Amino acid sequence: MTPSRSPRPLEAAGGDDAPQTLLGERQAEMRQASLTFRELLNLTADFERHLAARLAINTTDLEAMEHLIEAGPLSPTELAHRLGITTAATTLVIDRLEKAGHAAREAHPSDRRSVRVVPAAASVARTFAALRPLIFGVDAVLDDFAPAERAAIELYLARVADVYRAVLAPPPPAPAF
Repeated sequence: MTPSRSPRPLEAAGGDDAPQTLLGERQAEMRQASLTFRELLNLTADFERHLAARLAINTTDLEAMEHLIEAGPLSPTELAHRLGITTAATTLVIDRLEKAGHAAREAHPSDRRSVRVVPAAASVARTFAALRPLIFGVDAVLDDFAPAERAAIELYLARVADVYRAVLAPPPPAPAF
């Protein structure tokens, strides 16, 4: 087993009077599971950069490819919404993906005025080839645990996902006076 690296500190933005880390003194009080989860987030970002480099695209283009692979062909407008960028910026993403051979524009089958972006089959295969060892390797780790332990891990991860959803949820509308 390879030794795990220490989680990167959550560095704060600001001047010399800012705390050393975003969590300040609390980072030392965090449970090991939370620190390991933080490390997994760092490793996930590292892997995404690695995958983008392997496909010779940037991380925004990789995110676009992820949407195309998961959802299938999308209109440029739908892709822009999913990426959270303007349609003009999405045009540049699509141009880069086309130039790199990862996607193509094609006429919409039922609306001749519309275009949709389709992931290239060879690119999808390359992406899955790069992801397969990670996906199956992570899944195989669960084989080392008893059913009750797997249930606890699944519950923990489900609750962490709930925390993410809660933080990402739009704030409730302000009351009207």
